[in-house]
Amino acid sequence: MPTHCNAMTVDVEDYFQVSAFERYIAREDWQRLPQRVERNTDRVLALFARHGVKATFFMLGWIAERYPQLLRRIVDEGHELASHGYAHVRVTQQTPDEFYEDIRRTKQLLEDISGIAVRGYRAASYSIGATNLWALEVLERAGYAYSSSIYPIHHDLYGMPEAPRFAFRPEGATGLLEIPVTTVAIGGRKLPCGGGGYFRLLPYTLSRWAIRRVNQQDGQACVFYFHPWELDPQQPRVPGIDYKTRFRHYLNLNRMERRLRALLRDFRWDRMDRVFLSETTLC
Repeated sequence: MPTHCNAMTVDVEDYFQVSAFERYIAREDWQRLPQRVERNTDRVLALFARHGVKATFFMLGWIAERYPQLLRRIVDEGHELASHGYAHVRVTQQTPDEFYEDIRRTKQLLEDISGIAVRGYRAASYSIGATNLWALEVLERAGYAYSSSIYPIHHDLYGMPEAPRFAFRPEGATGLLEIPVTTVAIGGRKLPCGGGGYFRLLPYTLSRWAIRRVNQQDGQACVFYFHPWELDPQQPRVPGIDYKTRFRHYLNLNRMERRLRALLRDFRWDRMDRVFLSETTLC
């Protein structure tokens, strides 16, 4: 039986809100598109309930405004509610003042609907890195206790490979804990093993091996993430997108739920706040 308690997280956004579709879908068109986030998130909640797992849901403010009942279901079922910003704008596209207003507005919105404090934040597309570490101080000023916004890998869209692999206190933001998505160290390189497209691309046995290695050899909890749209093979296809974007977004959607069921069985999971901010978890 695994001994480490890992953190399960969900980035609550619809299929048309991913950063890779920014060039193809304008934000002003979001409201006119078929929306599937509620049914897909309900599917995630049912999956967690069957396996007795509590998780952290990083919620877009845009979705919270339109589906307040979904937000309340998440909280009522014992999961942690956290912020994913209002409209999935990357931090690299914002000034410090714009970023502060975005995270302040979203935090207040989520708290007003749910009636509970929101302590965590995750940037759209892990868009905090070496060029905008000022964002961590802004998060602390806005009242957040932790962030999960830095991915310590090389990637064409994001990443800060020189960042620590595990939770750390950023310089200049002593009250904020940054909790990176998990990587596994092999031959001096950091390789992703915390979910996303890599989880759909690579065989599940490789993800299982990597998470066990982090738990057993590093003695650390893992942070895993996915999106509700990844459980939806029937989602509408976005026309005219480039091959790389199409491959990354639609690859193995039909296998995702089966792999998640195996992941939930093979490891112990709980909410981010209980794994990293509290001495008590339900694992």
